[in-house]
Amino acid sequence: MQGTVDGFSYGLVTPVASFLMACLGGALGLRCTTRSLRHRDTFKAGWLLLGATSIGTGIWTMHFIAMMGFSVQQAPVDYDRPITFASLGVAILMVGIGILIVGYRGATALTLVTGGTITGLGIATMHYLGMAGMRLHGRIEYDTATVALSVVIAVVAATTALWAAVSVHGFLASLGASLVMGVAVSGMHYTAMAAVSVHLNGAAAPATATAPAASLLLPMLIGPAVFLILAAVVVMFDPLLVMGDPEWRRTPVRAVHRPGVPAPRHVPTHYGVPAGRPARRITRRTAAVHGVHRSQDW
Repeated sequence: MQGTVDGFSYGLVTPVASFLMACLGGALGLRCTTRSLRHRDTFKAGWLLLGATSIGTGIWTMHFIAMMGFSVQQAPVDYDRPITFASLGVAILMVGIGILIVGYRGATALTLVTGGTITGLGIATMHYLGMAGMRLHGRIEYDTATVALSVVIAVVAATTALWAAVSVHGFLASLGASLVMGVAVSGMHYTAMAAVSVHLNGAAAPATATAPAASLLLPMLIGPAVFLILAAVVVMFDPLLVMGDPEWRRTPVRAVHRPGVPAPRHVPTHYGVPAGRPARRITRRTAAVHGVHRSQDW
């Protein structure tokens, strides 16, 4: 018997909430990764681990908020707790490996592709392991081509996120990157759910035999949601992580010397003339006051 699958039992509530959670986890993870790459200090490993945990927790929370809206009309749906939490561990572990590769090996094309592939496979593994934890009176089957497409989306999304972590500057730009990541992760999830079909075994049990999915999943989501809130507090209280380098700490940009154009001459600041001012502007009076002897070049 073919089951009737509904992925939007609560309308747009679960898709919007899951998207926002993916954006939150992505934003925290990207900012923590950026912090570790641009400000090398003794807390580098801590920032990378916080970023990996934020991204993994955000994606896992996004998945199961979206699954609150999943239902099979002819059969109740339950979840195996150990497998469900194992999917969270897999997400954090594999995302962590991908981020640590980029954080310690450098932001080269090879490390971005390697780290992005591992992170993307971790996202896909988390999704399908979480789906394996579903319990119903039947079996779940997948369309192979759609599953492959969802894995590709996950890998591309993860690689793009890591590239953004090392390339995007500024808070607003990072916010935009986290929105793109939220769209990609949500797109991966609903693409994977489009591959699902449910085949029920014989007579289906009434849908009211167990509690709704929301009441089953909501208690499990409290802990990860609290963690994301605490991670957001850490981010908010680190000015370097939120705003990036202050202007006075940035390396001054040297003027580009064009061929055929004489470079301006400068005098040291201890002569009383600001650095960067051409020496020919020093008058006799200024030279006499500061004890500078004029040369033929003046």
